[in-house]
Formats: sequence, C-alpha cells, structure tokens
Amino acid sequence: MRAIVVGAGEVGFDVARLLAIEEHDVVVIDRDAAALSRLSDKLDVMTVLGNGTSASVLQDAGAADAVLLVAVTTIDEVNLVACMLADRLGCKRTIARVRSGEISGSESVLSTADFGIDVVIHPEESAAAEVELLILRAGASDIVPLADGKLHLIGLRLGEDSPVAGMSLEEFGQRYPKPAIRVVAIVRGIRTILPRGRDTLRKNDVVFVACLPKHAPHVLEVMGKKDQRIDRIMIIGGTPVAAQVARRLGGAKNRQIKLVEADRDRAQVLSEELGQVLVIHGEPTDLDLLVTEGMPDMDAVITLTEDEESNLVSCLLAKHLGVSKTVALLSKPAYIPISQSIGLDSAVNLKLAISREVMASLRGQHVMSVASLRGVDAEVLEIQAQPGSPATRGPLAELTPPAEVLIAGVLHDGHVSVATATTQIRPGDRAYVFVRHASVGAAETFFRGRG
Repeated sequence: MRAIVVGAGEVGFDVARLLAIEEHDVVVIDRDAAALSRLSDKLDVMTVLGNGTSASVLQDAGAADAVLLVAVTTIDEVNLVACMLADRLGCKRTIARVRSGEISGSESVLSTADFGIDVVIHPEESAAAEVELLILRAGASDIVPLADGKLHLIGLRLGEDSPVAGMSLEEFGQRYPKPAIRVVAIVRGIRTILPRGRDTLRKNDVVFVACLPKHAPHVLEVMGKKDQRIDRIMIIGGTPVAAQVARRLGGAKNRQIKLVEADRDRAQVLSEELGQVLVIHGEPTDLDLLVTEGMPDMDAVITLTEDEESNLVSCLLAKHLGVSKTVALLSKPAYIPISQSIGLDSAVNLKLAISREVMASLRGQHVMSVASLRGVDAEVLEIQAQPGSPATRGPLAELTPPAEVLIAGVLHDGHVSVATATTQIRPGDRAYVFVRHASVGAAETFFRGRG
C-alpha cells in the first residue's frame, strides 16, 4: 500500500523509516534535493522533488491511491494544505504536524474536518506534558499515560539498593498483592524482556510498571525510589517546548523557575510572556554562568534546546554539580544509550508523538492507539476485544495469549483496571497490550472475533 510523507527533515526521515519497516510503498516529498538524496541513500523509498502544497506534485506521488499521507514539515500551513489536497485527491487518511492551536482549540474558527485532516499531532505539546509528569513523579525515568491518563506506565531504573532486586515476579506479586500493579517490561542492557512469573528483577534493570495514577507513589516506594518534591527548576533553552514546560510548571505555589536562553531577542520575548519565570540570557554550556545562576542548588534541570549534544552536556554538568533530577530533549536513537551511561535520569522525544499516530494508522481496524517507549523493543497497543475473540473466553489465568504478548490493563465501561490473573475481558473492552513488533499480527488475531 502507498504511503506519502511530506517533509524530508529528521521527523520525516523517522516517519518514512517506520513506514518502510512496515513494507509500505513509501514516497517522500520535499523541495530540498539534498535532503531527499540523504534520505534515499539510507532508506528504500521513492522521492519526489517539489512542494507538498502542489496538487500536481501530490498526484505524481500517487495521492489518489495512498492509504496514508503524513505531513511533517516545519511549516504548519504546508502541512494543512498538503493534507487538504490529499484528502480531495482520494487519500484515505491524513495526519498533520501542527504547532499552532488555531485549528484544534475549542474556540477555533476552522476545524480539522474543514481541512480533511484525520489526526492533528502537536509533538511539542506532547513533549511538554511528558516533562511535566516526570517532574511531578521525580523518581520515574519514563511515564506514559494510557486510556486518557487513567492508566500509567512508569519506567524506572533499579538501583544498587533496590529492595526488589533479585526477586522473581512471582515473589513480587505475593509480597505486593495490593494495590494491583504489574511489571510489563524489563530492559536489561539492549535486551527487552516481556516478563513472566519466573523472571527475576536485577539491579540496573529499567522496569516498566502498569498502575493507576494514584498508585504511582506506591510503585516508586516498593522499587526503592524517592518521590521528592521539586520546587527549584532550571530550564535550558527557549524553544517552543521549553516555553510550554515553563507555563505548565510555573503555576505551582512556591515553585521557582529559571530559564536560560542564548538568543537575546528570544530571551526578551520569553521574559515578557512568562511573567512567573526568571529568564536569563546566556549560553547553555557556560559553566560559570550556570553556577552563578544557582544550578548546584536546583532540584531539577531540564535541557530543551534544539542542539541535542548541548542538552547532553548541560545535563552532565548538572549531574556533576549534584542536581538530583535531569531531563533532556533527545530524539536521535544513538544518544539514548549515551544518556543512560552518563546518568541522565529521563529523556523526552518529539518524534514519539508522531510515530504513535502513524503506527496506529497502520494497525488493524480494532487497534485504537499505539504507544512507543524510549529504548524498548516493543510497543503498546490499545485493542478493542471483539465478540467471540480468544481474549474473551475466560479470565486471563485460563487463557494462552500469543508469545511475546502481555496484557497490562483493561478499560471496561469507562473504568480502568490493571490486568491480573482474575481479569475477564468482555467484548467491547479495550485492552492495553505490550507486544513485540514481530507479534503484532498475533496480538490482533487474539482480540479479533469470528469472521
């Protein structure tokens, strides 16, 4: 099936790579011949030189027969018009990356339907929301909300003195039966494990646990993590993500936020927009400046510049100065193991919000959404159980799900529960399923009804 990507930048490259892995007939459109050349050298995709807002260019790319068009240029207007034209030409589904809230806000004059857009993605907003959750749950290295935030996947690294290190999951379940929490994935080095009862937790494992949001403090406690309050925060960078993070975090009582921005004009604009934030003009890697402005006294340092190398260096400086919580904006896969080896606590990724929507569009009709996790060789599917499907034939203890498939939670009549041995999935329920990429088809079949 044909899929079109408008934009050959870093995000467009990542989307094209995902589509190519799924063995789609991928076409990438961009006005930059050099960008297209770099992309075609690394991926088995076709390229079209031209503007995504041109109907003739979209026709040359095969929009009339395309199952999906993803517009991810850096210009909102190009993404909107490309989706609108593709929809008129017959493309079955369109996804647009949009930074502005002009067409998605409650008071917008125009709606996504007016542009023929099926899904609007705000990656900057998603990244800012993730940073906010990581600051609120300081002991976690990852937090992924599912079921509209009713279920959380909490990732954390087991320390040398973790009380659960050396404990099998059977022992873990017996010692901590309530409230219901479930270990759904273990990352050990470069290996991802979807664990069963006999698997053992080890120090330095990155463990992902499914729980209700109100039980997150309990999860951190049993894993040996402190969920300390964070009041003094330094944000490095004045990007749109940084501005959104400052707005989200700035309203809390007694919270002090400093933001460091290298560009003087941008710093001035942010100073006027963010009244509750102290904006400092200076280089993000200037150690003397950072020390003078109080980095050693911060509870958290968040690096959100567009230079990922600078983000890593600034976090390394923060750790060297004794800051307990560091968060960096990182999207390049090569930097993830580096960030973990230098002790970076958490990383957020702009590309994940886009890849989730793209992957959900590629899955079967009963897959409602897809979540990806940093450094995890698996994905989380939200799948609706169909009448007569194998998943509905008894409690989980009596079922045999496919290999490399693990059910984390279930949404039934608006109520979310963490999956346990006694959980019964009913037709129409939505299950949140950890699955290896190679087993996605088997997972869909497990929830698919007769016929």
